[in-house]
Amino acid sequence: MAKIQALKSSFFTIMPIALFALLTGVIQSAEGQGYELTPVALKDVRVDDQFWSPRIETNRTVTMPVAFQKYEQRDQLCSTKMLEGASYSLQHPPDHPHRELQKVHHGELDNYLDGLIDRIAARQQDDGYISRNSDEMRWSRLSHSHELYGLGHMYEAAVAHYQATGKRTLLDVAIKSADLLCEVFGPDKKHDIPGHPEIELALVKLYGVTGNEKYIELTRFFLDERGHGHGRELYSHEGIVDYMQDHKPLVEQREAVGHAVRALYLYSGWTDVAAITGDAAYLKAIDSIWQNCVTKKLYIHGGVGVRWKGEAFGDNYELPNKTAHSETCAAIANVFWNHRLNLLHGESKYIDVLELTLYNRVLAGVSLDGASTFYKGPLACDGTFIRDTTLRNPIMDNMHCCVSNLVRIFPQIGRYIYAADNEGIYANLYIGGIGKISVKDKPVVLTQETGYPWQGTVKITVEPSKPTAFDLNLRIPGWCVGSSPVWGDLYRFAEKSIQPVVIKINGKTEKTLDMKKGYARLNRRWNPGDVVELILPMPIRRIYCHPNVKNNIDRVAIMRGPLVYCAEGVDHDGVALNLLLADDQKLRAEYREEMLGGVTVIRGQAGVLDSRQEETLLRQNRELTLIPYYAWAHRGLGEMAIWLKQK
Repeated sequence: MAKIQALKSSFFTIMPIALFALLTGVIQSAEGQGYELTPVALKDVRVDDQFWSPRIETNRTVTMPVAFQKYEQRDQLCSTKMLEGASYSLQHPPDHPHRELQKVHHGELDNYLDGLIDRIAARQQDDGYISRNSDEMRWSRLSHSHELYGLGHMYEAAVAHYQATGKRTLLDVAIKSADLLCEVFGPDKKHDIPGHPEIELALVKLYGVTGNEKYIELTRFFLDERGHGHGRELYSHEGIVDYMQDHKPLVEQREAVGHAVRALYLYSGWTDVAAITGDAAYLKAIDSIWQNCVTKKLYIHGGVGVRWKGEAFGDNYELPNKTAHSETCAAIANVFWNHRLNLLHGESKYIDVLELTLYNRVLAGVSLDGASTFYKGPLACDGTFIRDTTLRNPIMDNMHCCVSNLVRIFPQIGRYIYAADNEGIYANLYIGGIGKISVKDKPVVLTQETGYPWQGTVKITVEPSKPTAFDLNLRIPGWCVGSSPVWGDLYRFAEKSIQPVVIKINGKTEKTLDMKKGYARLNRRWNPGDVVELILPMPIRRIYCHPNVKNNIDRVAIMRGPLVYCAEGVDHDGVALNLLLADDQKLRAEYREEMLGGVTVIRGQAGVLDSRQEETLLRQNRELTLIPYYAWAHRGLGEMAIWLKQK
């Protein structure tokens, strides 16, 4: 508690440069419906959480420095995602116990980024062009060159750096580059699109800072040009016609298809523009694609993209376990997209997907010590070594983009905790720390204290600057009260949760919950020091899969809270794939402080089936230990399974 008070005293002494407040202000004043919810600026949230703070710190002190060292050996444009992540890290002043050391680190990092930006700026030509390509190759191989993709990440980094430091050094480079794009591409100019989307969402961020509408016009051109092939062939790759989402106009698309990372970056930028313009055709298509993804193409750990060929979404209900591609970058992009959809529609079901993905597939992408990463995210492993799949690769040996993506998502976890509208505040994630949110033009400070995800009790202290009436909307997770952890019928719980959600205000229990779009709405006049207690039951829940997913017929998975669990062979004499969990087997949760950085495991009894003849039960009453999926592959190569055989 003393640490929380210290954080409060120093939190708001720094004037925020609120990019997302600027962005949202522009969106809300633009023609069209705009986002329903306002995101809270990253600088206005401090994470001080027993679960996430160590991971954010490891990212800052281990993953980021090693990754920068790695990317220094490559072209400077390849490190722009790293620069973005480092800029997010700079947005968090040194509030922790080793404050003086962190001040030194912030100063060194700031200076390092200045040098990196100087080198990027030195490569920019007078007309704004900046690329690894020669002048003769300008805009000539957009389907595969990643030319616009690289610029998009540079624009995102420029906005993040400006937000963190107030310096325009990289922002001015980005603006000059984007102005050139506006001169080159357009309805009466060059008709082409990026093979790898990213420039779209980056241009929207640049619009949010500058208010220059031509960046939105260019973004819309890139979106609307897909599937038309004006003067060019429609893009495909190795016979995969929908690989680049260019097989038909976007407004006619209804399924999540093609390269998963490309698709989700595209959908994110598209959602931004849909919010700004209120385009009904955009909104209809985006919503249909999301429904297809969540009800037919989403893994239980939040991963997406099943096929190794083309790193692509598969057919409906094509969700193999051992051969899942499920790239880390795709999971991170899934977080980005669902965050936007929550802001667009104001519904908690999108945060259910975001949380599932964040706590399971994203977190599994990096080792507990921060020094190695996963590229792929299988749901089963037979113990055979497969590079990028069954063991994490040391960062210095890893050439994949997932490293820089991981570096940039951890320091912006705070962005996803809160949102707001004209009537009040939305608490989306339950993560300890403090946030400052403007409600009816008045500042409100919220302090969260929680043992989540191991415990379901959340304490929120509400401190408006003066007594103020507003709504405090608490997300009630689907894993807690729903028939499924996420919207739709792809997954279902074996039984309903019979334990009620409890909300107390200043010690008094709310008799009924006013539910709206998945949030419990608390409407009252709030006084400084009011305390809300949210008690989310955390039963151990069995999950069954839709029968159309052939791989998971007669199999069961286990969740507790937001965490998906798995069995590892190291805990079961080398066996995981043939463990059998009886329907009536009682399971219990046990916290193991000494295990895997401190985890709650699931214990019980299991049988083992003969791998050659599944009808034969070799042994019953074997001790069963399930660990959170994010922590697998830390104890050597071996078998692993999320979906266990069911008796």
